[in-house]
Amino acid sequence: MSELNSRHRRVTDRIERRARSRAFSNGVLDEETNFPMVRIGKVHVHSLSIDDAIESILTRVRSGRGGYVVTPNVDHICFADHDPEFRAAYRHSFLSLPDGQPVLWMAKALGVPLVEKISGSDLIRPLLEMASSQGCTVFFLGASEETCAEAARRLEASIPDLRIGGWASPYFDPDGETSGLDSAFEKIRAQQPDLILIAMGTPKQEQLMLRYYETLAPAVAIGIGAGLDFIAGKVPRAPRWMSRYGLEWLFRLSREPGRMWRRYLVRDRAIFKIFLRTRREAARRALRGVEQ
Repeated sequence: MSELNSRHRRVTDRIERRARSRAFSNGVLDEETNFPMVRIGKVHVHSLSIDDAIESILTRVRSGRGGYVVTPNVDHICFADHDPEFRAAYRHSFLSLPDGQPVLWMAKALGVPLVEKISGSDLIRPLLEMASSQGCTVFFLGASEETCAEAARRLEASIPDLRIGGWASPYFDPDGETSGLDSAFEKIRAQQPDLILIAMGTPKQEQLMLRYYETLAPAVAIGIGAGLDFIAGKVPRAPRWMSRYGLEWLFRLSREPGRMWRRYLVRDRAIFKIFLRTRREAARRALRGVEQ
C-alpha cells in the first residue's frame, strides 16, 4: 500500500510541476487581429509593436467598419473589476494596447510577454504621421477648446500634411446629464473623419466609445486620456526614466495630489489582489488541462 501511495504521490507531484510550469500561460490568439492576447483580471491586452498597432488601426479605417481602441493600465484593470459597463467597453473594443510598465510586468509573469508599452499618448504622433501620408482626417473629441486648438496648431506645425477636421468639447457624464454631445456628433458627421481621438479620461472615454461607437462609425475612435493636454503643453509628462520603471503614477500623484490620491492610493491597491487571483485562475486551468 505504501508503494502505491508513493507512486501516486510521484505522479501527482509530476502533474503539479507540469501545471505550475504552464500556470502562467494565460494567453490566447485573438482570431480577429491575429495578435496574442493576455487576460489580466477582467480585461484583455494585445501583444504587438507600435508599428503593428498603427497598421491595424489604419487597416480598420480602410475597412470602413469603425470600432475603437482602448489602452489598459493598472487603473483600468482595477476599475473593470467592479464596473460592468467598463468591462463591456473592453469586450467590444477591437484593439487593447498596454499602457504602462506594470501591465508588461504582469503579462510576463502570466506567461505572455508583451512586445512593448503603447499608451494612447505614445501612439498619437506616429499614428498621425502615418495617417497623414494616407490622406486620413482626424477629429478631437474632449479636452478643452483651448487645449484642442493648441494641440492642433502644434501637430499641424510638425506634421505638414496632417488633416484636422475639427474638434468639440462636450460635457459627458455617463451617469447623468450631457451637454454638447449632439452638436459634437453633428460636427463629426459633417467632417466625416477617419480617426477620432477621444480625450476625456477614464472611465468617460471608454463608456462613450461603448455607447456611441456605431454613431461614430465608420471612423475609428481611440481613447487617449490626457494626450492632447500633453501635446498642447498644458500638462507635463513623466520623465522617461520614471515611465521605464513604472513610476508614472508617482509623478502624476506628486503633480496633482488632491485629484489623484484616491485613484492611486485607494482604488489601485486592488491590483495586487487582482493579479494574484488571475494567476491562481491560470494555474487551475493549466492543471485541468494536464489532468485531461
